Order: sequence, then C-alpha cells, then structure tokens
Amino acid sequence: MFYDRLRVAMIGTGRISDLHAIEYCQNPHAEIVALCDRDTESARSRASAWGVENARIVEDYRTILADPEIDLVEILLPHHLHCSVTLAAIEAGKVVSLQKPMCVDLAEADKVVEAAANARAPVKVFENFIFYPPVMKAKSLVDEGAIGTPLTIRIKSNPGRSQTAWNVPHAADAWRQERSQSGGGPLVFDDGHHKFALAWHFMGNPEEVHAFIGETQRQDGFCFDAPAMVSFRFPGNRMGNLEVVYSPELDIITRHYAQDDRVEITGTKGVMWINCGHGRLGDPPPLALYRDGELRTFHGMETGWEASFVHSTRHFIEALRSGTAPSLTAGEGRQVLRFALAAEESARTGKTVELR
Repeated sequence: MFYDRLRVAMIGTGRISDLHAIEYCQNPHAEIVALCDRDTESARSRASAWGVENARIVEDYRTILADPEIDLVEILLPHHLHCSVTLAAIEAGKVVSLQKPMCVDLAEADKVVEAAANARAPVKVFENFIFYPPVMKAKSLVDEGAIGTPLTIRIKSNPGRSQTAWNVPHAADAWRQERSQSGGGPLVFDDGHHKFALAWHFMGNPEEVHAFIGETQRQDGFCFDAPAMVSFRFPGNRMGNLEVVYSPELDIITRHYAQDDRVEITGTKGVMWINCGHGRLGDPPPLALYRDGELRTFHGMETGWEASFVHSTRHFIEALRSGTAPSLTAGEGRQVLRFALAAEESARTGKTVELR
C-alpha cells in the first residue's frame, strides 16, 4: 500500500510524546489528526503545544482503532499495555509504531511478531538511539572498515542531576517502579533497551549474557537499578558490556533526561568513541576515531537527543512510502527484548544466560 499523507493518532500523550510528535508535525507526508489519553487535559495541552488544535481528543484507544480515517497509530503506553493494544491495532489494519520495549516478556512478543507477519500494514518497534546522528555516522564508518573488524563494545549509561532537565511527571516514574507494569528496572530494562539496541546494531545478537544489577534509592523514594554491569559475548569471540551508574551529585548538561551516554567500539585497526545521548558531560566531540596513530574528531552534526526521534520517525515515513522494511521490525524488536530480559534473568539467578 502506498501512503502519500499519513493520518496519525497518538495513543498516550505522556512526557515522551513531545519528541515523537516533532517529525509528524513537520513532515509534509504526515499529520497528527487525533490524540488519545485518559487524561484529556494532557492531550489537549499537547495538541496546543504541537500546533494541532484541530486534532480529535478521545479517551478510549478503541475509538481510534475504529476510525477508518486514521492510518497510523503511535503507541506510547506503559509496557504492560503494549501487547493488547498492538494486537488490536494490527487487527484493525493500522500501521503501528510501538514504543520500546515492545512487550514485558517473550510470550507477548511472540504474539506481536506473529500478528505483524500476517498484518495488512507495517509494524515498527520504535527505537531512536540507532538514529542518533553520531551513531549513524559511526555505523557508516564501521561498515566502511574504519576500525577494522569490531571486537568489543563498551557502553556507559550515567544518570545524574541537572537544573535544565525537563520535568517528568510523578506518575511516569511511579508505574516504572511496578515490575508488573514495567517488566523490569527503569535503567537496565527500560532505558537499557537503547543500549542493547546499540550493541545489537554494531555487533549482532549475543550468545551469552551475564549481569550484576544493584539498587539505589533516590531522594524522592523511587529506586534505580544501579549500579549495574552487564557483560555479553557475541559470535566470533567478540564481547561487550553495559555499565550503568547513578551519580546523584553529577551535573549533566541536558534539555531532556539528566543522563549521559557514552560508547566505545574497539576493532582490529582502531577505536571509536560516540559521546552524548540524553545529555552530555562538558563539550566532547560527538564522535572520535583513532587509527594509524591519528585521532580524528567529527563535528557539524545534530547532537540534540530529539534529533534521534526525528530521524527514526522520518525513516519510518520514508519506508512506508517506498515499501521498504522499518527499523526495528517486530522480529528485531524481539531480539533486543530477549537481550534485555537475559540481563534481568542473569542478575536474578546469578548465572550466565545462553541465547544460542
């Protein structure tokens, strides 16, 4: 099916919806025509902020799915609702963009993968970090052989504090503390999806995962699943790790979440560093490459975290118009989910989890 101008409905208008809406509002091939949230005042506020005051405001997502004028639904709900709403959207014939992680367990994910395989319209699991411009540049350099064969990947996720971070409603943090709703911890499982997606993006699927996941209580009473160390082995004796550290007195430069993200990829011929993600520490180059005794830094690219959302959504719109596969497909989303769930299982059992 060819989509010339997508009519989009947002199901869920929480904090993160502001970033999901940007490209739909500025792309000539899309328009937001409806917003769905049990908190209709939140939906109206978003509609006004995005300049789509004429969009319909509804409380029940089933109203959205029953509307034949809506082509695409952006599902931005707590994780435990992903499976049921997505299956209903697929049954209704809607194009689906599903917020990560796609489900809370593999049984649910398998249902979504099967439904997506038989769907009348494409299904995407939303992931933005692989569309962050420094990451896209790094991937093109790696694919060109800039560091030789990648051997290891090291990912650092470092939440802290910030006077310039955006306000996150209490309710958005509260449901993430309930594993029956979130499926896992807020840093290793939820935000960790981005990091596992990066490891998958550069190195492929892991064969083994081992994790230590601690717990730290914040001043507001909520808990972070940190410090944490997740190690993974890929085919060909290649390895990686994710280190998550909560530094409550570390000042982060950001307009979004108070967190810095750093990636180091080492190959047979060189080393590459990707800096900044949600926020940044100081003013490092977005991307640096060391090879043959020379350090090169790369600048002149978008580094705001919102750019990753824009490029992810733009890629999906272009895929829909050209008939090509989105990224992530439901199957790819399941692979990243399996990665994240393996870390949770390993920390719980104290054993290495094999994924062969």
